[in-house]
Amino acid sequence: MDYPTISVVVPVRNEEKYISRCVETIFRQDYPRDRMDVIFVDGQSNDRTVQQLQELQKTYPEIRLLENPHRTVPYAMNIGIRASRAEVIVRLDAHAEYPPDYVRLSVETLLTRECENVGGYCDTRGRGFVGEGIAAMLCTPFGVGNSTFRTADKDGYVDTVAFGCFHRDLFERIGYYDERMTRNQDNELSYRIRKNGGKIWFNHRIRFVYYCRDTLSGILRMGFMNGKWNVITMALVPGSMSLRHFVPFAFVLSTLLLLALVLATGSFFFKGLLLLEWGMYLALDLFYAWDISQKKGLRYLPLEVFLFPAFHFAYGTGSFFGLLALPSFLKDGAKRKNQS
Repeated sequence: MDYPTISVVVPVRNEEKYISRCVETIFRQDYPRDRMDVIFVDGQSNDRTVQQLQELQKTYPEIRLLENPHRTVPYAMNIGIRASRAEVIVRLDAHAEYPPDYVRLSVETLLTRECENVGGYCDTRGRGFVGEGIAAMLCTPFGVGNSTFRTADKDGYVDTVAFGCFHRDLFERIGYYDERMTRNQDNELSYRIRKNGGKIWFNHRIRFVYYCRDTLSGILRMGFMNGKWNVITMALVPGSMSLRHFVPFAFVLSTLLLLALVLATGSFFFKGLLLLEWGMYLALDLFYAWDISQKKGLRYLPLEVFLFPAFHFAYGTGSFFGLLALPSFLKDGAKRKNQS
């Protein structure tokens, strides 16, 4: 195969714990080195991320280090894409490690399938007892729904993938990353690809290791922010988010509503509905917690029993705060539109 030139674009901010290993795996790729450049776009890190990258440049002079004064991922991706002159863009994440065939398989799939974006399977891992428990939760359908890149093992067309591999001219045709999207920028871009007649292919042989949050506060904050941005993204770009993104919100809302009705009326009907809902939820909670503990050890059972509802409630609560934040986001969006 005549391999095209590619630019690997990696947004970074405060990644000192992960950046060295990430860089090492990028430069162990079996893709032709003379056809690849690597662009790191730093969002004003205040740890040793930049210093580590500067030190790594001595070993890997192909590294280009750019600044992102806006800090967020969509700005970083647009800075990197505009700085690239390659035929293909491969978007990576610093919180991950990549096997030697990752880039090659991504590019080969992009060139041989009828698609505009390619992605693979996310092997989610954690560090430490809590981190491993969180990773196990995020790899279950009960934890994350039908998130294809975390749970699927079959190739096919999908709604979205993690990160992605793109033809460079895609961004000239449909536009760059939406810089309003502090989160969900991949979902929004995937939606625009599909809206413009493009397709997205999932190849289960393309695999990478992703390190999730390894503290309870970290995963709850992630859930809260994801829930919040799901609502904002859906309002700003209708159709970009799927129903599964709002299941935690529906669960939290229905729980609070039924609880309020029980307290207000004392009705056995509403008590029954509340008990039914929570009975079904706890049954699933115990089933998946037990399944994880059988694979990883019984000491994980109480952790998993707690993690599922804690994560789902943080997620659903975030969606509620997303609704509260919507008026200001829509107002700012209209103002920018009028000024453009």
